[in-house]
Amino acid sequence: MFTASSFLRLRLRIYRSLVLGAAHPVRHFSVLDRPPPNYTRHVPLTLIERSALAAGSAVTSLFNPRRGDLIATLGETTATPFFIYRLRDAMLSSPIGRRVLRDRPRITSQTMSLQRLRTLPENSVGRAYASWLDKEGVSPDTRDEVRYIDNEECAYVMQRYRECHDFYHALTGLPVMVEGEVALKAFEFANTFLPMTGMSLFAVTRLKPAERSRLWQTYLPWALTNGLRSKELINVYWEEQLDRDIDDLRAELGIERPPDLRDTRKAQREQRKAAKEARERMGGLMVD
Repeated sequence: MFTASSFLRLRLRIYRSLVLGAAHPVRHFSVLDRPPPNYTRHVPLTLIERSALAAGSAVTSLFNPRRGDLIATLGETTATPFFIYRLRDAMLSSPIGRRVLRDRPRITSQTMSLQRLRTLPENSVGRAYASWLDKEGVSPDTRDEVRYIDNEECAYVMQRYRECHDFYHALTGLPVMVEGEVALKAFEFANTFLPMTGMSLFAVTRLKPAERSRLWQTYLPWALTNGLRSKELINVYWEEQLDRDIDDLRAELGIERPPDLRDTRKAQREQRKAAKEARERMGGLMVD
């Protein structure tokens, strides 16, 4: 349940994001005096360019949520200057987060052997991650490189968040269908407060009535409560957790797994089918 204490934690994260952003003002420039890039693939943007990219990617990704490149662009253009610094400073305040920032690990099929992960114990983090990737037909190599965040360290923080996204799926068991992604984005919004994750909730307009009902009644309350209550997931050193029992990790992080969405959808379909068949039988008896 989303309680008053959860609401207070949400307000505190908003306040911290705004305060930290004010401490890191954005450098303003024009297209005629564009500064050089701060890192490989970096594209410095003017305020107008950033706003246009944010608006365009937000509208287009709403109608085509499978455009991962647009969702990535929306995430980057809306995270600066306030919210990405809050996430970076959350890492700096944690010993594990500081190690991640120092080591800068990347999550790809080259750095993480999926073949080895598939041989780990059944309920381990690594096995759950590999099984989720196989079940959903997803690859860790599909994450776009960060380009539109000016601070080089903050760019890595966004890249790390992006590459850890599938671990969040494995941890919660939520699938990649629109309904599952909306629930996970709500969870991420409460945990990271990145604007893009909150904006993704507009995708509820694409859901069917039964899907919206499940989201409002079950998955959205779960997402907000657990996202606010749990530890900052950006500080998990996933590469060091692969052999660990996933239930133990959930307990340490303070995350309660939601009802299995695929099983819930299947059960409700079967209930609707049974009800329809019962109505048809009753109709037949009345005709007789």
